[in-house]
Amino acid sequence: MKNVTGQQLACSAGRLRNVKTEEAAMAYRFYGWETANVQDDKGRTPRDYYDLLSDAWCAQTCTPRMRADWTKENRTLGQCSITAFLLQDIYGGKVYGIPLKDGGFHCFNDVDGCVFDLTKEQFGETRLDYANCQEQDRSVHFAKEEKRMRYELLKERLMHLMEPKE
Repeated sequence: MKNVTGQQLACSAGRLRNVKTEEAAMAYRFYGWETANVQDDKGRTPRDYYDLLSDAWCAQTCTPRMRADWTKENRTLGQCSITAFLLQDIYGGKVYGIPLKDGGFHCFNDVDGCVFDLTKEQFGETRLDYANCQEQDRSVHFAKEEKRMRYELLKERLMHLMEPKE
């Protein structure tokens, strides 16, 4: 089968399938990826933002207390609140927090019942309980100047990745 511009198609058992979509789906490790179908004004879903953010997350956007452990293999480490509030800017909805043993919260998004957590993979196979969580207040999170600055850096890196390529 020849290459098709745009999306690659392959024939399997007489049926066409989208190879790019299937390969990407196997790579998604965030909570709710299967049903994260909300769209922004350009038609982008949380899966699209996960792809973009995978190139935007970096050690400098990781929370300082976890920065020494941040790696490209664990890109979502220490990125939860800034990512969740950035996606709230895009989709609206609410940011909730799962209580952690250290007294903090792990943040995730709920947009009209569509629940997704782009940074869940930092916990590996640990199961997180997304039920009955406390809504998170942006002003409380961003009262910490370093967190607000990390949010701004992540937003800037994302916007740069979204610029049209010449």
